Amino acid sequence: MNPYWSALARELHPYVPGEQPRLPDLIKLNTNESPYGPSPKALAAIRAAANDDLRLYPDPDATKLRATLAAYHCVAVENVFVGNGSDEVLAHTFAALLRHERPLLYPDVTYSFYPVYAQLTGVTVETVPLNAAMRIQVEDYRRPCGAVILANPNAPTGIPLLLAEITKLVEMHADKPVVIDEAYVDFGGETAIPLIAAHPNLLIVRTFSKSRALAGLRVGYALGDAGLIQALERVKDSFNSYPLDAPAQAGAIASVEDEAYFQARLKDVIAQREATTEGLLKLGFEVLPSSTSFVFARRPGFAGADLAAGLRDRAIIIRHFNKPRTADYLRITIGTPTQTERLLTALGEIVG
Repeated sequence: MNPYWSALARELHPYVPGEQPRLPDLIKLNTNESPYGPSPKALAAIRAAANDDLRLYPDPDATKLRATLAAYHCVAVENVFVGNGSDEVLAHTFAALLRHERPLLYPDVTYSFYPVYAQLTGVTVETVPLNAAMRIQVEDYRRPCGAVILANPNAPTGIPLLLAEITKLVEMHADKPVVIDEAYVDFGGETAIPLIAAHPNLLIVRTFSKSRALAGLRVGYALGDAGLIQALERVKDSFNSYPLDAPAQAGAIASVEDEAYFQARLKDVIAQREATTEGLLKLGFEVLPSSTSFVFARRPGFAGADLAAGLRDRAIIIRHFNKPRTADYLRITIGTPTQTERLLTALGEIVG
């Protein structure tokens, strides 16, 4: 190990992102990227913003984007924070809101960046097991803590919580920050945004990477009480005052304004999710109920690692989490109809 590294760098266990291989005729279903392109209006806005003004710093407050998001979600501008992808927003959230004397609570099966952020920011954590059906039980969070963070719908399981359950959680810990990561909520979950006005402890984190097909643009945001947003701004301005470049701001604004395209692509993904689920069930898979742009499935009698390897041999990559509770599952991104057909054909060959 390099002697110039700090103690923190030596001790970190970094997040491992989904691989981005360059294989011929590859079907890539491992990183939950949209099978469809971004809004054409967003692409036009990005191109238009790539002009001589790039010599100037972008608006550090992303004023127009925040105003656009505030109007879209029916909140005030002071209730909106934007960052360089929801991962950066989450990193700021861990630093600004989740470090307390008592531990942060989150599920034992959830977004694997949470423990990385916790280690990086010195946050003590306590994991809460999902039940036997791989579901979050809100009542299990009725315990002493410093804060709570949940992905809703959860990842990698894809299973959502109802708004009534989120309300119960937020009220259960009214004196603690509660963060709901809504990266996939547009695909069928219930957003907790209506709770913001009455619950100053609630922060909601969202991304343009999934439902808006802008993973390459890196835009994320948070919605919450002005007091929570101010804490995020303090961390941001102590780290990077200009997180969003001008083309990213322009593209994100245009994407929000193109509601018709957004809703049409959501319907396409949801329809293909149902087709994928049906096809997997016919092959004998067990598929968890998903409200996301992916499915989490296993085939009794087959190890998840073997299924993943068999698919890779056929130039199809999915995500496999080799942990005790998830080792037999595959997380499969929803693809196009053609990609789905090839996936199901390949799995049929593998399982016989």
